[in-house]
Amino acid sequence: MGWFGDLLWTESVAHTMLLFCFVIALGVMLGKIKIFGVSLGITFVLFVGIAVGQIGFTVNRQVIDFIRDFGLILFVFSIGLQVGPGFFSSFKKGGLSMNLMAVVIVLLGMGVTIALFYITGMSMPMLVGVMSGAVTNTPGLGAAQQALKEISGGAAGGAVPEIGLSYAIAYPCGVIGIILVMILIQKFFKINVTKESEQFIQSQHPAETLPEKTSIKVTHPRMFNQTIQEISKQIPVSFVISRVMHNGELKSATSDTVIHDNDVILVVAEKGVLPTIINVFGQVSEVDLTEKQGDLESRQIMVTRRAVFGKDLGSLRFRSRYNINITRVYRSGIELIASPHLRLQMGDKLTVVGDEESIEKVAGELGNSMKKLNEPNIVTIFIGILLGVLFGSIPIPIPGIPNPVKLGLAGGPLIIAILLSKYGHRFSFASYTTPSANLMLREIGIVLFLASVGISSGEKFVSSLLSGDGFVWMGYGILITIIPILIVGLYAHLVMKKNYFEICGLLSGSMTDPPALAYANSIAQSEAPSIAYASVYPLVMFLRIFVAQMLVLIFV
Repeated sequence: MGWFGDLLWTESVAHTMLLFCFVIALGVMLGKIKIFGVSLGITFVLFVGIAVGQIGFTVNRQVIDFIRDFGLILFVFSIGLQVGPGFFSSFKKGGLSMNLMAVVIVLLGMGVTIALFYITGMSMPMLVGVMSGAVTNTPGLGAAQQALKEISGGAAGGAVPEIGLSYAIAYPCGVIGIILVMILIQKFFKINVTKESEQFIQSQHPAETLPEKTSIKVTHPRMFNQTIQEISKQIPVSFVISRVMHNGELKSATSDTVIHDNDVILVVAEKGVLPTIINVFGQVSEVDLTEKQGDLESRQIMVTRRAVFGKDLGSLRFRSRYNINITRVYRSGIELIASPHLRLQMGDKLTVVGDEESIEKVAGELGNSMKKLNEPNIVTIFIGILLGVLFGSIPIPIPGIPNPVKLGLAGGPLIIAILLSKYGHRFSFASYTTPSANLMLREIGIVLFLASVGISSGEKFVSSLLSGDGFVWMGYGILITIIPILIVGLYAHLVMKKNYFEICGLLSGSMTDPPALAYANSIAQSEAPSIAYASVYPLVMFLRIFVAQMLVLIFV
């Protein structure tokens, strides 16, 4: 059995694989156990890692640093791809208020740290280490360490490693503290998570904006003897006429189709504007054209051909070329009106009405290949990560700060992923990933990150906790974690009336905390936490690094 002992205690590739697999598998299993109706999910991997590290299991420092950072990159990059298509519209709706609240959280955390400095007399470098752990911000810790070295002329003595140790002590409490605040808000205000998810989806896509179809009898003289194209210019709302029944004959509508007295038309438009369209044309028809097929058929076609990505429907001229109608577009589970200005994205599902031969031609131009959707876009993913790492490494000089600020290995890939998902088609980058593939990437990334942090922190965790100032650091870290996010979380819920999952994403992003976001995603049935997280993360990352350096420079 000597080989097994060597495998357990000798650092090697097999030893590393064995350790990580054990920590992740056990952590995920234990995370499913509910205590008082609450489970920590995959966040429990962190605590299993700490336990394993405390027992004495170690991994080569460079290897574990690589696994930690690569896991974090996978997590934030897949989050960016997930939220990218809806990020900009959501940012316009509530991005300013969310970022202002995130800034308040950062400033409150800084205020608590300064207050502890004056009340306790503890050195500011140590408190900055505690603060960086309490807000789970590794770049802030690195910035503080570098600032210390600059002040001391490159010889900061024992202060630098102590900062790292206080960071390690405060980090687990930071993770669990954020999750506890989320749970407290949910339990105290008796928030129904299913209802909150539904409300968020409805707020992003109100019922009035969802497509609805109705059959209208044309009785208004103003509409007689005009083509659909001419009529469309007169009505200032988007709508689609997909079928026309003239003298009992049903046919597909085109831009050149002429509307006559007593024609029955099938109109698809947003629910909120349908009454206006009905009044313009005449009245609701007793004849339901959705039940009359004639020679027409309706089929759903998938957009999978690279050549059409990013093109708007109007420019493709399907209606005039093939005598068909595209009435609706399904994207990420949301139904949209097929307006001429709608730009196609990979994975869009189009409802096409026409004859069988024409629909086949349209399907050929759009791709309609499930195989294409299931193929992973590996090139885009790794080029995106490459660009993200480069972007995150760009030094941004700020007056008064000795070292330039960088977005780092989390901020850079997150921003690049959001941009790729929105504009990648312009550069022939297909960023589409199936929901299951995206979830797999995200979960693998976060468990690798959590296991790495746990194993590397576990070695000295208990000894530091039980001796010296370990419990004191932990207590200070809890204050720095809880006070800002509890104040802002309550304000966001009671005053701003923010959706619960938006609050979870705000708190996770404000503390630059992927594990907390992973917990929020595990109980959410929408993208609300991820969108809010991505909205505030870039600004907060700047501020966390800036604040850590400023505290060291001012108070040392």
